[in-house]
Amino acid sequence: MGSFPFLSPLSLVTIIIVTATQGGAAFGVPLSTKSRWVVEESSGQRVKMACANWVSHPEAGVAEGLSKQPIDAIVDRISSMGFNCVRLTWPLYLATTNDSLAVLTVRQSFKKLGLTQAIAGVQANNPSIIDLSLIQAYQAVVSGLGNKKVMVILDNYITKPNWFDDNGFIGDKYFDPNLWIKGLTRMATLFKGLSNVVGMSLRNELRGPKQNVNDWYKCMQRGAEAVHSANPDVLLILSGLNHDKDLSFLRNRLMSLTFSGKLVFETHWYAFTDDKAWESGNPNQLCGTIINKIMRQSGFLLEKGFPLFLSEFWVDQNQKGTNMSDNRYLNCFLALAAELDLDWALGRQGVIGMNEDYGIMNWDWDDESPNSSLLQKISAIQRPFRGRSLSETRPHKSIFHPSTGLCVVRKSVHDSLKLGPCSSSDGWNYTPQKTLTIKGTYFCLQAYDVGKPARLSIKCTESDSKWETISDSKLQLSSTTPNGDTVCLDIDSANEVVTNTCKCLSRESSCDPSSQWFKLVDSTRSP
Repeated sequence: MGSFPFLSPLSLVTIIIVTATQGGAAFGVPLSTKSRWVVEESSGQRVKMACANWVSHPEAGVAEGLSKQPIDAIVDRISSMGFNCVRLTWPLYLATTNDSLAVLTVRQSFKKLGLTQAIAGVQANNPSIIDLSLIQAYQAVVSGLGNKKVMVILDNYITKPNWFDDNGFIGDKYFDPNLWIKGLTRMATLFKGLSNVVGMSLRNELRGPKQNVNDWYKCMQRGAEAVHSANPDVLLILSGLNHDKDLSFLRNRLMSLTFSGKLVFETHWYAFTDDKAWESGNPNQLCGTIINKIMRQSGFLLEKGFPLFLSEFWVDQNQKGTNMSDNRYLNCFLALAAELDLDWALGRQGVIGMNEDYGIMNWDWDDESPNSSLLQKISAIQRPFRGRSLSETRPHKSIFHPSTGLCVVRKSVHDSLKLGPCSSSDGWNYTPQKTLTIKGTYFCLQAYDVGKPARLSIKCTESDSKWETISDSKLQLSSTTPNGDTVCLDIDSANEVVTNTCKCLSRESSCDPSSQWFKLVDSTRSP
């Protein structure tokens, strides 16, 4: 994430998770990569990373929330929200001996910062760690996650606790490559054999005036080799340049490593990544343009056979879904995440003395954030839509509705449709003639009239059953009614699937096409 001053250990967590496959991943089995998927090393079964961040890199060097709730209570909350992995950040000085941070206890660290209330809170909620060293407290958090079968990605977020731009790239004041290798090696060794530690992210958001491609290759290759030598079980997750937005240099020059089957690349995407474009642009045009840019900068790696981990995204949840910019961005993000079936991690921000705007827990770490609808929206992408060895089912389509996180399903009346859980979705075929038919049936989707429900019919001619993907976003499905009106698939206030006049096809910026955004997602889930 970008520049933030002191992040209190009381600031809220957002959690980065690795969501399991349909049958659940075999916990404790090392992970590997097979083409663009993360899989169980032994079985080849896909494991989808659907993640969130638990912050442990700020000045105190202690995982946030431990003064508010016991470790077990926090981990239980993580699991209850559908997550099965945490991206746990750490500062380099936590794992090296050149700085006093490595030898402080939790009590001493808080006392040094004048955080007396935090001391009392940890004493009450997690008394077993109050006089442990900071690295032992970090280990306790990892063990607590493991006790609940929650997987962990160790993320080297920074060198010196807090956020300094002198941390950005090799050669900066706080980015000594030799010290970095030493810290990575120690952490890889320390957690070797711990079954729930499945990956290490080598460095968060490489950036700054010294960043360059040649040093990136040298730096990342050296770090990856060091970690793999110390702990060959973990995935190696590599950040791009320019705050982890740009991996385009890999298009023509891949990494050269002595091992295979462990390399994952990561990228970040926020609403503010594109300045204030989401506030003032046409949503259809913006979504199409920005997705094309992401595919050029990092998405192409999927076609080259590498997993791509979108390791930070977020929205301002205290806005309770009223932030237009975040809503537009999130709907576009969810469409892409579903289409590519990406591995992902929900990001977070810290603000001292305030509720976490981007966290999924409240200030006391005992309930969800104000925008609980976010959990509904991301639930569909927590499970994999497709991948190796997931099912014997042949590929089909699910019709995904990003703004609700739901899919098109049949109502009890056979010829009408509504939105429902994607786990209950029918399998659809999208034919070369651009008709949408329910797999294994004679039913095709048809438009009837403006403002009326879309319906299923067994009289499926190309003239009255054709659905085009239109607009720059490619997220609107358009057809023609028997009266000759051009309409788009839409939903009404009851989440029933209807057809209406297509929205936002001109360049106006104040329109909202989200109810008409649908994505035809490749799936191997059993219908």
